[in-house]
Amino acid sequence: MSKNTTIQASSFLNSRLTSTISISLVLFLLGLIVLMGLLANNLSVYVRENIAFSVVLDDAMSEAEIKGLQKLLDTSPFVRSTEFISKAQASKELEEELGENPEAFLGFNPLLASIEVKLKSEYAVPDSIAMIEKKLKSSNTNIQDVLYRKDLLQMVNDNMKSISFVLLALAAVLMIISFALISNTIRLMVYSKRFLIYTMKLVGATNGFIRRPFIMSNIANGIVAAFLAIGMMIGFFYYLTAEVSDMMRLFDVTTLLVVFGIVVVLGVVISVFSTYLAVNRYLSMKIDNLYRV
Repeated sequence: MSKNTTIQASSFLNSRLTSTISISLVLFLLGLIVLMGLLANNLSVYVRENIAFSVVLDDAMSEAEIKGLQKLLDTSPFVRSTEFISKAQASKELEEELGENPEAFLGFNPLLASIEVKLKSEYAVPDSIAMIEKKLKSSNTNIQDVLYRKDLLQMVNDNMKSISFVLLALAAVLMIISFALISNTIRLMVYSKRFLIYTMKLVGATNGFIRRPFIMSNIANGIVAAFLAIGMMIGFFYYLTAEVSDMMRLFDVTTLLVVFGIVVVLGVVISVFSTYLAVNRYLSMKIDNLYRV
């Protein structure tokens, strides 16, 4: 093998390695944006399902009536879980918050028993809870009140809408940037082969025949870059979950597989489309212009 051939092979491998690393970094960022979008939905579900409202019960209710009401709530389509809180338990929780027992200076327990209800995420919105509240009060006269944080619910819903909009805008911007970066990387690789493309045209090769090896080569490049990006994402997940233990509640295998699949598809699709455009540019050039680009 001649020295020039060795240098060309080394240059080709270096450009291929640089291209793969560049594409993998872009796909890593795209994967994180997709993951954040999916996790935002998981986070929204998690937060909504952990916002509870209290069904305050009348002192006159018997234990059997309370169990009956709790069973009725458990079987309701909008309820995720319920928990009965007795007068004594409510007093103990208030004492822990205030640092003082209310019975000590009042001489009696002023608190009422209640059932804490956690809703399914799709029902944890102000309008739905207002309808549930109305239904509960009209169906059972032993319910003193239904208490929930309207301001907190509204804030959660507004914030989730804002986060979703920001992530969508960021994903769109990053897609444009990533396409430009990957296109430029592939264009530089095709640029070094522009005279080969012209020579193939001279001997009668069709445009499809000329494009095929470039596209196949960059499909492989895109897949390798996608798996490198997935490896970086796995490392990032491991670090994130090690630092923030509660993050594990938001992750699931299905979400991760969807994100990994999207990264691979983006790696292939963007590489193919960019290669197609880059090769087409040189297919339509005359020999004089090949020296000027």
